[in-house]
Amino acid sequence: MPPLRTALLQSSGRPGAVAENLKALDEAAARAAAAGARLLVSPELFLSGYAIGDAVPELAEPADGPGARAVAGIAAHHGLAVLYGYPERDGERIFNAAQLIGPDGAPLANYRKTHLFGCFEQKWFTPGSEPVVQARLDGLTLGLLICYDVEFPENVRAHALAGTDLLLVPTAQMHPFQFVAESVVPVRAFESQMYVAYVNRTGEEGEFEFVGLSCLAGPDGAVRTRAGRGEELLVGDVDPALLDASRAANPYLRDRRPGLYGSPA
Repeated sequence: MPPLRTALLQSSGRPGAVAENLKALDEAAARAAAAGARLLVSPELFLSGYAIGDAVPELAEPADGPGARAVAGIAAHHGLAVLYGYPERDGERIFNAAQLIGPDGAPLANYRKTHLFGCFEQKWFTPGSEPVVQARLDGLTLGLLICYDVEFPENVRAHALAGTDLLLVPTAQMHPFQFVAESVVPVRAFESQMYVAYVNRTGEEGEFEFVGLSCLAGPDGAVRTRAGRGEELLVGDVDPALLDASRAANPYLRDRRPGLYGSPA
């Protein structure tokens, strides 16, 4: 099975301007497809912007809303899967969500962030309740988390036990927590034997300063590609052969003794 070429769009787009963010996503998809990518991952809440305050209810939309239809057109036009973050409205509730659209424009998976970070998110969003959401693309199992979720090792281990090969993590990682991008994410990839695509926003946005440093980390703990602090489109390969070899050599999952450290809470 050939490697899955994956593009990581590090950008904050234009907060509050959905049409402009869709245009930026379309341009990135064109560049990614030209580089041979089959998958494009954008940051947390890319469709709407992150620091949008009272505009959250106004910009929230259903999973099959106009933003989803526009992204479906982008994916199908360029022939690659697209993961985008957006505020999802479901009745009276709003979720911090990420949706994966397939290369044919069909929806593959929708995930709602389970661990909300800080007062802003806790004010506007309802936490999701489904810990493991997966989809298949080109023979690999893709899993979805969002930002703070990946900082809980239990979340990533649940994906490992469910067979996730590539974990997609759109994020809004901010100063002074850049050590998460630099150190935690590669460790998560190693300890749970998977690839992790961690895709951040960048620059100042309202009260937040996003640190960039997006990366694609492998199951050997090595970072295959790493962004700086500015706008950037990265491309890296998810290699099934390396996954197989690394999992055969690394005993973490085989040597687990869950009866010793299961928690009643």
